[in-house]
Formats: sequence, C-alpha cells, structure tokens
Amino acid sequence: VLLLKPQTLPFSFLSEKRKDDDDKKVVAEIMKRCFVPTFITTTSWEGFHFVGHEIRITEAKDCYGAVVWPSALVLCYFLETNVKQYNMVDKNVIEIGAGTGLVSIVASLLGAHVTATDLPELLGNLQYNLSRNTKMKCKHLPQVKELSWGVALDKNFPRSSSCFDYILAADVVYAHPFLDELLLTFEHLCRETTVILWVMKFRLEKENRFVDRFQELFDLEEISSFPSLNIKLFKAMKKNRRNA
Repeated sequence: VLLLKPQTLPFSFLSEKRKDDDDKKVVAEIMKRCFVPTFITTTSWEGFHFVGHEIRITEAKDCYGAVVWPSALVLCYFLETNVKQYNMVDKNVIEIGAGTGLVSIVASLLGAHVTATDLPELLGNLQYNLSRNTKMKCKHLPQVKELSWGVALDKNFPRSSSCFDYILAADVVYAHPFLDELLLTFEHLCRETTVILWVMKFRLEKENRFVDRFQELFDLEEISSFPSLNIKLFKAMKKNRRNA
C-alpha cells in the first residue's frame, strides 16, 4: 500500500493568499460605499456613504482633477475607520489636490477645520460639493483656497500662520511636469508635528522615483497596501524633528 503524505503549502504562499483575501475583502467594503442615483436629475452626481452621511458629488468628466478616483475612497475609508488613532476633531487639516472635495468633506464631517485646495479652474465645483454636503452637518465649515503647487507659497500660506495638524493627499502623484513643485509644497506646508496621510496609485516608474525623493525629506511609513488597486497608503512626517 502506497501512503501519500498530505501536501502542505509553504507558509509564504499561505501568508500571501491571506493578504490577497484581506485586500479583496477591504477593497470590496470600500467600493460598497459608492452608489448610483436611482433617478435622473438635470445635474449628474455620484453618491457615497461615509461617516453616517449620504454624500453627493458632482464630477467634471473633462478634467482629471474633478473626478473621484479610488485613492480618495481609500483615504476616506481610512479616516472613518481610524478615528481613535487619527482624531480629526478640531484639528487643522489641509487637503492638496482636493478635486471634487470628497476627502475634505469626510474630514469635515469628522470634525476637522478643513482647507480644501486645488487649481483655480476646479474651485467652483469644489466649493459647490463642499457646501452641498457640509452645510448644517459639520462642526466647522470647510474653506476653499487656491493652491498652485510651488507658486506664491510664502504669500498664500505663510509659515507664521499656516499651521496644519494633517496634510491629506489622494492620487496627487501621476505623470505630470510639476512633481518638483509638489515636493516643495509638501515641504512648505509641513511643520515638525504635521502628519501627512497620502494615498498613491502606482502607475509609472516616475512615481517610484518621486517616493525616493520624498523620503529624502520625510520619514515615510507604509500603513496599508491594496494590491488589487495598485494603491498604497502612507504616513509621513518631516525628518530631523526636534521632538523625534
């Protein structure tokens, strides 16, 4: 009689499979937060459920900056599900590249003083979405401010008065010519105690090089990874902090 030894899978394989299952489970939960309206209106919008609220976002299909990307959903989900460790109540928060404003809306609903920033051509839609979803719902109404990366930072965001507890950024790194200015903007807005929560979708080698340069100025920690979306969530703080 030939006895067959039960075949066992390598631990590394099981570990990777568990990670893959966890990734798919969390991603499915995040994507469940989106919904499509059941009726048609004159203004098209997309719906989301976060912080116990229905959030209605108007997008602009002709502009990358005015579309809700998966990275924004990942950051919103993280803020909602990690309120003890990353408490937003009464914190000064700035979002760079706010786009449609979804992340800023969620941070506002969580109790933060929010400044949502983006390019001038996006501010009208950004303000509309913020007002529509935060009026009479938030402790502090979010503010909208123009921010062109690397431009007039000392004038528009003076270091003496621009003190932020958190910088939020979702999918701000992609194939564009302003990565030097983006890095400069991160550095200018960040104080010794400022925490950066940054979600990034990796598409091109250029993004990996940006991360390498970013780590020259900031201590970078990967908090979560979503391989099925090719997205990573980072926490960062300025290097050489006196309180480190």
